[in-house]
Amino acid sequence: MRHLKRVVTHQTVLEKEYDVVVVGSGISGSIIASELSQKGYKILILEAGPGKDLTLAGYEKYLNHFYTATSKDNNAPYKRNPNAPMPRSVDVKKKEPGKPNTDSYLVQNGPFISDFTYSRVVGGTTMHFESKLPRMLPEDFNILSTYGHGLDWPIQYKDLMPYYRKAEFEMGVSGDVSTQTFSKQKAYADDYVFPMQEMPPSYLDKCVAKDVDGAEVKLAGETYALKIRTFPQGRNGIPNKNYKKFNNGELFTPVGAVSEHQVEEGERCQGNNNCTPICPVQAKYDGRKTLAKALGTGNVDILPQTVASRVVIDPNTGKVDQIIYKSYQELDSEEHTTGTIKAKLFVLAANAVENARLMLASGLNSSSDQMGRNLMDHPYILTWALLPEIAGTTRGTICTSGISDLRNGDFRSKQAAFAVDIHNDGWGWATGGAETNLLNIVDNQNKFGKDLRNELVHQISKQLLLANMVEMMPDPKNRITVDPKYVDRLGNPRPIVTMEIPEYTMEGISFARQLSKSIFQRLGAEDHSKYDPMDYGYLEYKGEGYAIRGGNHLAGTHIMGTNADNSVVDRNQKSWDHKNLYLVGAGSMPTIGTSNTTLTLAALCFMSVDEMVKDLEA
Repeated sequence: MRHLKRVVTHQTVLEKEYDVVVVGSGISGSIIASELSQKGYKILILEAGPGKDLTLAGYEKYLNHFYTATSKDNNAPYKRNPNAPMPRSVDVKKKEPGKPNTDSYLVQNGPFISDFTYSRVVGGTTMHFESKLPRMLPEDFNILSTYGHGLDWPIQYKDLMPYYRKAEFEMGVSGDVSTQTFSKQKAYADDYVFPMQEMPPSYLDKCVAKDVDGAEVKLAGETYALKIRTFPQGRNGIPNKNYKKFNNGELFTPVGAVSEHQVEEGERCQGNNNCTPICPVQAKYDGRKTLAKALGTGNVDILPQTVASRVVIDPNTGKVDQIIYKSYQELDSEEHTTGTIKAKLFVLAANAVENARLMLASGLNSSSDQMGRNLMDHPYILTWALLPEIAGTTRGTICTSGISDLRNGDFRSKQAAFAVDIHNDGWGWATGGAETNLLNIVDNQNKFGKDLRNELVHQISKQLLLANMVEMMPDPKNRITVDPKYVDRLGNPRPIVTMEIPEYTMEGISFARQLSKSIFQRLGAEDHSKYDPMDYGYLEYKGEGYAIRGGNHLAGTHIMGTNADNSVVDRNQKSWDHKNLYLVGAGSMPTIGTSNTTLTLAALCFMSVDEMVKDLEA
């Protein structure tokens, strides 16, 4: 495959000159590299993880590793790599009072201990993401002015609209605009359609919709009618014939497998239930698909197994002079080569945690003292029940539909908004799934053989899990820091996380729990939700206990703003302090609302390219 020749060695890099160095090959870095390389600029991507997964054989190794792994967590497809460690939920334990939790790659100070994860591999966290791709709401950009919480963005929704379209094209979004009508402001042009038709709702979605659609909820004096709606998704479906007007008269062409030759993979979604953490047939979008286009231009090199170690500033100009990196040869060896790379422009495109970690490890705290601060995620409160009828649980992708009607409203002046996902994979996230049921049936019901198999199917096919994704506002006290006491095997500082769930969010969590009880009652479902005080994510609020999970929608840490005193980057994600440095991705987002962050960060990267081109031409 032509673009595989662009995977280069440390020695090759020393002999070449580049216009732009990009740290990270996830969706942010891949978009930047693809757009700039098509304009003729020479790009080098530094990737912390291995670079062999651009081949079909490399991808299938990930699949095999996942299938044989005891734990099926989000990073189960990837071998543990002490040279570029990844946080894993299986490593998280309850924090001891007065001590940081150091069991995972993330050093967690608390008081809230999260299980959030990200992937340091080619393609980044899109290699395991759920692939729900809703836009943020117009109201989310002015939440401080409108509801008195959070921060206002330095841009408006209308500024980002054309870039949302670019991102939806790049990721091949399947969806129906008519289901995205819960904003009070107009979010789509009248004639706009997504590139592909919506994913059909699962049978489970339809079972829930029968009794939930039309149900009314009262909140802060307003009444909201609930409706089960499909989510926009980044997975291949049926191209929308009405999209031709947005694609030069051509049907949208789904991007298939990233491999050395055309294979029967990467076509339509086949409804595999383990698309998180890894799609078996590459029908789901991941950053490698954009990266492949970038490498195919011949203007992009990727140096894998290379960790950016330090950003060096020229004291005379204040600009970035070079990046120091460490390249390792083997995952099981700490032997490595240290090198430096110069360029006209530098782009940190790792993620909200790793971008901040690298800057802080370089002694670059930003003149606003906001570097690493305002860390956000979407806390999840999981609720689960057993339906009175077989509902086809485990059919379809992990999540096709949910409730979005409480993503916005005047109640946001008092409590967090939230969205509700209907999980097609049963209770797995909450209880461990089939393994837990199996032990219960054997130990408590004394069933074996045929009776065991029948009972297992009978129980799982009735399971309903609601994952309530709750809004979280920026808070400077929630942050990433570093300390020389905590380093990885290459000597790079590990990220230290300090996080607390604010009362505003806890109010939303509390309401979401009560709403789920009402929904279960309407469905005639038996509520099995239980929260163990020994759980690492356990919190009490107003006399009730909850076990809260991380959403892996990590944002903040280098927020954009109107000036160098209140933010780290400007509206184009350019550093206020260092004029040839961009920090891109969800870390730039001042707020996250109730939408998964991927589509918005992709749109922001497309917008930033315009400013990068101006810098390169200057």
